[in-house]
Amino acid sequence: MQIKWLGHACFLISGNAGRVVTDPFNEEVGYPLPAVEADVVTVSHEHFDHNYVRAVRGNPKVVREPGECFCGEIKIKGVPTFHDASEGALRGKNTVYVIEMDGLKVCHLGDLGHLLDAGQLAELGPVDVLLVPVGGTFTIDAGAAARLVADIKPALAVPMHYATSAIKLPLTPVGDFTAHFERVSEKDVLEVAKGNLPAPTEVVVLSLAGADS
Repeated sequence: MQIKWLGHACFLISGNAGRVVTDPFNEEVGYPLPAVEADVVTVSHEHFDHNYVRAVRGNPKVVREPGECFCGEIKIKGVPTFHDASEGALRGKNTVYVIEMDGLKVCHLGDLGHLLDAGQLAELGPVDVLLVPVGGTFTIDAGAAARLVADIKPALAVPMHYATSAIKLPLTPVGDFTAHFERVSEKDVLEVAKGNLPAPTEVVVLSLAGADS
């Protein structure tokens, strides 16, 4: 499996089973549009920086709701959560997705605004790769994200939804999150296989991939 970061909360997850794009954004965000082809697009919530599915080429199946579905050999489970710590009173609902393909489980937290309780953690189950928002303001902040990594215990944790020179949203930089960890690396592309997963958790900061990847 190969994972590329296309900016903000958008990733391209590619494997033998197909291609999944998470939370595509529109031109207002500041990154190049994620103009890639995919079999499946997941949308964690209906905000402009997470639901611009028309940017994705092909004829992908769009998954927008909690529940389980199969897209060929790709299994997707959506777990209902909230965009804030007030049960959605401020920013509404958020769906956390567990994407299972090629024998690996990738969890995309979307714009999660709170820690997960025991029941929600049990719904997620074991996670190999965690895609976690860390920039605060609209989501959990760096400290809460680090605690969530400790709760979920993935092999790999990839930060997303943080401040960069490309965007003007009031988010904190990724360094506020990585400062909580000893095992941190930077990569252009994350290559993952069941037999090469690290332990304990390693944090991987991905470089921005090209929009036509």
